Amino acid sequence: MKAVVYQEPFRVSVQEVPDPVLEHPNDAIVRITSTCICGSDLHMYEGRTAAERGIVFGHENMGVVEEVGAGVTRLRAGDRVVMPFNVACGHCPNCERGRTAFCTEVNPGFAGGAYGYVAMGPYPGGQAELLRVPFADFNCLALPAGGEHETDFALLADIFPTGWHGVTLSGFEPGDAVAVFGAGPVGLMAAYSALLRGASEVYSVDRVPERLSKAKAIGAMPIDFSEGDPVEQIMDRRSGRGVDRAVDAVGYQAMQGDHEVPNRVLEDLVRVTRSTGGLGIPGLYVPSDPGGPDPHAREGYLMLPFGRLFEKGLSLGTGQCNVKHYNRGLRDLIIEGKARPSFVVSHEIGIEQAPEAYEKFDQRVEGYTKVIIHPNR
Repeated sequence: MKAVVYQEPFRVSVQEVPDPVLEHPNDAIVRITSTCICGSDLHMYEGRTAAERGIVFGHENMGVVEEVGAGVTRLRAGDRVVMPFNVACGHCPNCERGRTAFCTEVNPGFAGGAYGYVAMGPYPGGQAELLRVPFADFNCLALPAGGEHETDFALLADIFPTGWHGVTLSGFEPGDAVAVFGAGPVGLMAAYSALLRGASEVYSVDRVPERLSKAKAIGAMPIDFSEGDPVEQIMDRRSGRGVDRAVDAVGYQAMQGDHEVPNRVLEDLVRVTRSTGGLGIPGLYVPSDPGGPDPHAREGYLMLPFGRLFEKGLSLGTGQCNVKHYNRGLRDLIIEGKARPSFVVSHEIGIEQAPEAYEKFDQRVEGYTKVIIHPNR
């Protein structure tokens, strides 16, 4: 089958790799109809992780079940499904508590597994024609048959639940004012989720014109940090008052001007949030960053104004999204016409175009905000 394979920093290629096979009675093989390029993939693409040559990328996957193992009882060949990026067993203590991003059985020695991602277990990604899904009854979310809402449903694998999760981590309540730092796919989903949930105001911070335009189109107030300190811009608009909640959808590759400052957004969250407000941090931070700008950042140590955070009585939530906690309800919002997250999708391509799409998405050019690959088109 064809798959998108990592070669070296800033280079992926489309190669023939072996088809997946059933390895356990609880497995299923899914023929992929849609798989997304994620901002998290760019960390590996840019050489900012320990990813090695040969990884098949792709953790945002949906498709049609082609084959099931003897132990699979809920799925049949022909079922249309979407898979959380989390690979989870369903029965470990964390899974039983709904913390499927931190499954303790699928990736020995590490809490959490995922498709096609460094250190997240032996699970090839779905930027390919076929995908093996372990614990398939648990990890596959059933979708209506046919092709309706294909691009909306594809976003249930990661970014729509992750944006919703970021808002939840902040302690959000209806009527809150929210600042979201980053207007990439997850940031836009966080802003969209806050608006769906009844935010009084949402500020969306970025500097890429296409991203800020999408934020404005959904009803958020765009804040261009290239035009000045984004915290001061937000405070000016609010007559000096901080927001109730702030969300970091950027992570450790935050920018200040033309330079990376890994703790930039963390500092801004503390500054922009009112006393006793809340911070949600779904943005990715890693314990090891080979390309970090200083020795501390390369080991995952970042400066944080903890004294100010303590003084203001801020609460803080962080960690990867437990997609299964949200995806069923978000699926039903899509089915009932209450949510259309696909507004964020800018390009839909065949698998042969993936290397070019990675390059342009990484460079934030030509309006590349979210790319969906259709490997079997």
